[in-house]
Amino acid sequence: MKRSQTLALLAAGTGLVLALAGCGANSSGGSSGADTNGGQAASNGPKVGVILPETATSARWEAFDQPMLQSALVKAGLNPIIENAQGDNQKFSQLADSMLSQNVKVLIIAAPNGDVGATVERKAKAQGVPVIDYDRLNLGGSADYYVSFDNVRVGELQGQALKQSLADKPGAQVIEIEGSPTDNNATLFYNGQQNIVKPLYDSGALKLVNSQRIDGWDNAKGGNTFEQLLSANGGKVDGVLAANDGLAGAIITVLRKNNLAGKIPVTGQDASAAGLKAILQKVQYSTVFKPIQQEADATAELAADLVKGDTAAADKVAKDSSTDPTGNRTVKSVLLTPQMITYDNVKTVVDAGYVKASEICDGDTASVCATLNIS
Repeated sequence: MKRSQTLALLAAGTGLVLALAGCGANSSGGSSGADTNGGQAASNGPKVGVILPETATSARWEAFDQPMLQSALVKAGLNPIIENAQGDNQKFSQLADSMLSQNVKVLIIAAPNGDVGATVERKAKAQGVPVIDYDRLNLGGSADYYVSFDNVRVGELQGQALKQSLADKPGAQVIEIEGSPTDNNATLFYNGQQNIVKPLYDSGALKLVNSQRIDGWDNAKGGNTFEQLLSANGGKVDGVLAANDGLAGAIITVLRKNNLAGKIPVTGQDASAAGLKAILQKVQYSTVFKPIQQEADATAELAADLVKGDTAAADKVAKDSSTDPTGNRTVKSVLLTPQMITYDNVKTVVDAGYVKASEICDGDTASVCATLNIS
């Protein structure tokens, strides 16, 4: 059954502005030719270009997406050229030009900015190269397909986590630290959150102190913004709706300074090692697990079909749909299912192989891991 994901930009509400980011800096670097998971690249296969957005604010792009896409594309008989724009719109555009000049047969992009993503898509379309929007849909663009998680559902899981963490605190005061204004996913996360928390704000069950979006998912900016909002509210907060683990980590640092860490539930996203460890330490309440291998596999399957010009086969993979209100169009999509992670099911992420027990089970969390059978 098709799901429709509405990607409308938010109308500004009273006192509401949003934000979102990731966690953990990683070294940069692109790759082509060799399969980082140990296989041999299909060097004689059709070239497929992949441009990832950055590594500074989210550990996922380098730790998961790059090697998983590399392996999945190679297994599909393709020759991937994978680069990272490092948050630089000009570099992103230059990488796309280079890949198009190398006659890639498909371009897979996760743009640092929706506008530059849409511009690149117009260039690719003019050259007859199909584009897959990976993880982020570029509003006003012309991508042929979109592969991501159900991002409204991601936000709903964050809202549900906050709701359950504050169930025994009627009138609890909440600060929202959301994602980048130029990342459509941030809008979707927010929309999903509001499906859960806005009725609580309206009824008085929860009280919204303020909501801010953070440019570029910048963790430092997120922490500084939260500190300012906390101070302006007299140092009072009962819960924090943070859009991902990177922002959550910056917020927890501020809470520690104010002797509030562990007393205030904080949400997150990405199931990063840092986020999971913070959950085990009970200074972060939740994260959202998105099995990225599924995203990489679906993208590789679509790319292989598009290289062959088999759009009928591609359409069978992309059974969902997403609405781009800026471009006034519907985009054939793969929307995967996310999962809420709290203290009791951190083991799920470890057992799935996305994080090693050794990364989160040391020092003050070793005994916790033993109790939860995480190994």
